[in-house]
Amino acid sequence: MKQMKPEVGAWVSIGSYFVLSSVKLSVGYWTNSQALKADGLNNFTDIISSIAILIGLLIAKKPRDENHPYGHSRAEHISSLLAAFIMMTIGMEVLMDAALALKSDKKMVPDAIAAWTAFFAACFMFFVYLFNKKLAERTNSQAIAAAAKDHLSDALVSIGTVIGIMGTHIGVIWLDSLTALIVGLIICKTAWDIFKEASYTLTDGFDEEKLRQYKQEISEIPGVEQVTDVKARMLGNEVILDVTIQVSPYLNVVKSHEIADCIEVFMQEKHDVTKTHVHIEPYSTLDEKTH
Repeated sequence: MKQMKPEVGAWVSIGSYFVLSSVKLSVGYWTNSQALKADGLNNFTDIISSIAILIGLLIAKKPRDENHPYGHSRAEHISSLLAAFIMMTIGMEVLMDAALALKSDKKMVPDAIAAWTAFFAACFMFFVYLFNKKLAERTNSQAIAAAAKDHLSDALVSIGTVIGIMGTHIGVIWLDSLTALIVGLIICKTAWDIFKEASYTLTDGFDEEKLRQYKQEISEIPGVEQVTDVKARMLGNEVILDVTIQVSPYLNVVKSHEIADCIEVFMQEKHDVTKTHVHIEPYSTLDEKTH
């Protein structure tokens, strides 16, 4: 797992969704289960979103060029954004189909094999979720983390599908269509969560608590008199940190540079921040009297 790349997670997702969507859609049409067909369609959209994520990961690996001096890392976030749009579109379609089915007077009881199909699919997808969750944590990949969230959602959707199908067998005929409606809502909710996280990162949003922690720890490094500003943003799975510090005005350039190096090494070792830009200013006499 340590040496695995984020693309492995994308390929696992694509393969899993291809198998599950094919089985669910086939069994869903065969057994007349609206819920299982919606669940299969959900997995089919995930194939498209996983391919988008994979493309984003591959583009993000490209080295920087004249037009992209900071590299192509943000392609990963854009791929997550595109995946969210695709999921939202399909989610709305599932909602409309389920609403029409609920209004229809012709409701059929799905075969029990549809429930078993959904149950085994849920178990399978839960293991895929655990795999990609660990991979995302090890590689710090936002795209794979988003995919893992979707896997867990899919596993829960399949459990709901089981409940909906079994409900029809105890006389609640409309429960299969209602489950399909709930599946559509879950798809839309997952799409919204992925969209919100990706757009937050693309607009340079960053955890304020982490920034406060960075500022406090940097201020304790020997030679740093004061930390006046700390800003951070994400480029792909890398944190870019900009720090403004004040040091004694009596230090020479070499000593000031050594302090900056200490900050860079500290952030790399403690927080895995690969790029820290340090701006140094003199600590004024007025500040010294009030410090």
